[in-house]
Amino acid sequence: MAIKSDGMNYAPKGKPNPVVKKGEFNFSAIALDHGHIYGMCGGLTEAGGVLKSVYDPDPRKLDAFRREFPGVKIAANEEEILRDPEVLLIAGAAVTSERCALGLRVMSAGKDYFTDKAPFTTLEQLESAKVKVRETGKKYMVYYSERIHVESAVFAGQLIEQGAIGKVIQVIGLGPHRLGAASRPDWFFKKEKYGGILCDIGSHQIEQFLSYAGVKDATVTSSQVANYNHPEYPELEDFGDAALFGDNGATHYFRVDWFTPDGLQMWGDGRSFILGTDGFIEQRKYMQLGEKESRGGHLYLANSKEETYYNIEGKVGYPYFGQLILDCLNRTETAMTQKHAFKAAELCIKAQMQAVKIA
Repeated sequence: MAIKSDGMNYAPKGKPNPVVKKGEFNFSAIALDHGHIYGMCGGLTEAGGVLKSVYDPDPRKLDAFRREFPGVKIAANEEEILRDPEVLLIAGAAVTSERCALGLRVMSAGKDYFTDKAPFTTLEQLESAKVKVRETGKKYMVYYSERIHVESAVFAGQLIEQGAIGKVIQVIGLGPHRLGAASRPDWFFKKEKYGGILCDIGSHQIEQFLSYAGVKDATVTSSQVANYNHPEYPELEDFGDAALFGDNGATHYFRVDWFTPDGLQMWGDGRSFILGTDGFIEQRKYMQLGEKESRGGHLYLANSKEETYYNIEGKVGYPYFGQLILDCLNRTETAMTQKHAFKAAELCIKAQMQAVKIA
């Protein structure tokens, strides 16, 4: 997987940390349209899950997937997986506009659903998922990878929970990505399919705001999008930003774009700045600018007691996946609550809907 050059195939590998015995939690994969499916399935297997089967109509995607997960069985069709009583959860990375429909089928089949972000492209899809969750009692979980699958982001959350910077009052997020247009599928450039830049990669940023600042609901106070430099893809938005005001008084600003230059060693220099009443945290998630072949996991903390730099690459891990497995088995909400997953999705759609088109 081209992790460093292409964010579409971001799939970090952690240390195995099983929370269940082999065979206690079987899951499958359906729809391999986005490379995040590799990170999703890898995280679950590292936590002790067994990837039993996979289905996608494209044999090339299946061949590539089986090279990464050689023990997986290729199912004849989607129904074979949906009918399998041993499969407890289905992970999917469908075309963004089709993720909800797959989730409805999965939950109707009596299984929990784990989808790539963004989980929806319309508020109507969100409402249908809420109804299905109430009807079935199943989970509709989301792979917000920029928090749950980044060690500095996990560690930042732990520091905040410990009170290291007091009450969080602002989160600033920067989410640049490399476009890599030649490797992108056609649907990526159709707004009805991908949902717009604020709905798509903006969902990462809004979810982090809710998590770090303890926000339950928020108002989008401004948002804007542009296609500055890609006229050959008229439906692509290559720039977007937004500001939000949380129900507890915390504020949020984020910028997302497709302007990572080819000279940068990583697909994007993702960063976040978290301001608290007693200090602040800065993250450089994936790299250290100017250091060739640098690794991620850089976090800076300043508060009344210390000024500290942490490099926690390989030291924190990704607890979300084990928590999700146990949540599915125990019907708890330790990894992420359903309300939280849905609220982040709702706000990114609203930011997209009310965005002013500039340039």
